[in-house]
Amino acid sequence: MKDGLETTPEATEVNTGVSSPKAVADGLSQVLTDTYTLLLKTHIYHWNVEGPLFYSVHNLTEEQYGALFEATDELAERIRALGQLAPMSIGDILAGTKVQDTAKSPSATEMVADLAQDHEQLASQMHKLIRLSEEHNDDVTADMATARAAFHEKAAWMLRAIAKS
Repeated sequence: MKDGLETTPEATEVNTGVSSPKAVADGLSQVLTDTYTLLLKTHIYHWNVEGPLFYSVHNLTEEQYGALFEATDELAERIRALGQLAPMSIGDILAGTKVQDTAKSPSATEMVADLAQDHEQLASQMHKLIRLSEEHNDDVTADMATARAAFHEKAAWMLRAIAKS
């Protein structure tokens, strides 16, 4: 008999009316991977921003990485509620991300423009996830993706406004 610490997580079947929980969970895994990567990038920029935009960018990125961190937990828990496993390794997250790393040390203006582009990309992915969720009768994920899309669209707008010259 195994004790509780020897239990290995595994996918399970769920019967909640979602026609393809795995397909929806795969879509969620992609946005989770990208959300986590954007969280890291946002936090790194938060630490390193300098110049006249320091205060506004530092505060905005702190607010955004906090919201991104909360989102990662919600996304992963939704994957688990669908009976699937969330990404299990750092390597899986880094290998699967669509969020691009920065090749150089960007200026504050470049940081906010880069983050705005990443938020726009994630908003677009959320719109695709909404459609995928609706195709598979998953209103819960569609609602979650709708809220996440709104967050990313607002974040992109705020960042674009700061970067505007």
